Amino acid sequence: MKGNYPEIEEKMQKTVNALEAEFATIRAGRANPTMLDKIRVDYYGTPTPINQMAAVSAPEPRILLIAPWDASQVKAIEKAILTSELGINPQNDGKTIRLVVPPLTEDRRKEIAKTLHKYAEEAKVSVRNIRRDAIEDFKKQQKASEMTEDDYKICEKDIQELTDKYSEKITKILEVKEKEILEV
Repeated sequence: MKGNYPEIEEKMQKTVNALEAEFATIRAGRANPTMLDKIRVDYYGTPTPINQMAAVSAPEPRILLIAPWDASQVKAIEKAILTSELGINPQNDGKTIRLVVPPLTEDRRKEIAKTLHKYAEEAKVSVRNIRRDAIEDFKKQQKASEMTEDDYKICEKDIQELTDKYSEKITKILEVKEKEILEV
């Protein structure tokens, strides 16, 4: 690849990063504090992530322990977890909240795998959209005589190589997460 396209590559990398962050919130039968990243608690009128108002730890492979810094927020955190899509009933002892992550059923694993594929495909579509926009920009430059036909073809080839590279990254990330989910 001849050209240097930091802006285009940065956009593609952000897409990959967003996919990794999304995958981190999907539980695999093991307790992981990132499972709670999408949950917001009404903290004095402000939607606040749990990890900004409590210490979250995994003392055992299938248990998450949430210790709010403000004990008056235990009920609010418990309510936020109950109304989330997490599907785990919190155990509240008045000071801390314990989440016991149940083992995944085979059907649930397959359902999660389908969701993973959907997210990965959306990320690939995003990368292809970045490619399309970049090629359109180069086409405009070529039509405005700011770039030769040969340079345009080189840019087009380079952008396709970047697209392939990031699509492959997405596929690898999907394979790793899918293996983690489907392993029993």
